[in-house]
Amino acid sequence: MLRHCEERSDEAIQSDHAPAAGLARVVNSAKPPPMKRHLFLVGGWASLALGAIGAFLPLLPTVPFVILAAFCFARSSPRLEAWLLNHPTFGHHILAWREKGAISRKGKIAASAAFAFSIVLALLFAPWPWMMVPIIAAAVGGSWIWTRPEG
Repeated sequence: MLRHCEERSDEAIQSDHAPAAGLARVVNSAKPPPMKRHLFLVGGWASLALGAIGAFLPLLPTVPFVILAAFCFARSSPRLEAWLLNHPTFGHHILAWREKGAISRKGKIAASAAFAFSIVLALLFAPWPWMMVPIIAAAVGGSWIWTRPEG
């Protein structure tokens, strides 16, 4: 009986009689399969680790990896997702991204400064054609960042 309800659409379940509405609540609140949950949990921790590394490496961004970690934790660990959403540094960035797809002006300026620093380092130390990698990354990434709404 439960398997049959899982295969039906949410609209069909909600339009049935009262017992089906109770089943809809159970079906909609079901956790993802354990393997999928574990993969999202590993992905969340890996994203958080890359974000931490990005705090020290100029070309690797921090906030996008933290946003990705929140996405993964939302599908694997509500406790870790709540921790990120309530984090004093990253919480407002995650919420702004989820609600409006927005990046703060301060974040855009910080990303541009990190791109500029990477370009200067590449021009000073990298041989041709490798010095072009940060320039291309800054052009592509920077143009995308500056077209996002501010929030």
